[in-house]
Amino acid sequence: YRTFGVGSATQSQRDAYKQAREWMDTSIAAIRPGAGSDQIARLLPKAEDFGFENEMAAFGLQFAHGLGLGLHERPIISRLNSLENPIELQAGMVFAMETYAPASDGISAARIEEEVVVTDDGPVILTKFPAQELFVANEY
Repeated sequence: YRTFGVGSATQSQRDAYKQAREWMDTSIAAIRPGAGSDQIARLLPKAEDFGFENEMAAFGLQFAHGLGLGLHERPIISRLNSLENPIELQAGMVFAMETYAPASDGISAARIEEEVVVTDDGPVILTKFPAQELFVANEY
């Protein structure tokens, strides 16, 4: 998925998107064979740092999940389960990496998802639609 602005975007919304993208890029850069899911999860913000009471309340906002036959397949990378029960990433695993950042306006937020395959040479992003910056449709 992608977050879009329609017509315009506030600086608060742009800042939230930039933060979500930074968390995304940092996490993806660490995905490689032999890396532990705990290593990736530690790069994601703590739930309390983006407005949630605990990791369970924020589950699904800052995580990666396997892709295959079902939605949110294992392996899952998240602060909720990976810190205590890490798995080792292997070449050929495919993940949906997801990030979320609330905007400072208290009502907006940004979410980004990239599909990533683990290769011997590092992560490869499979998603083709660009998401480096907040896209604003019909900007005026």
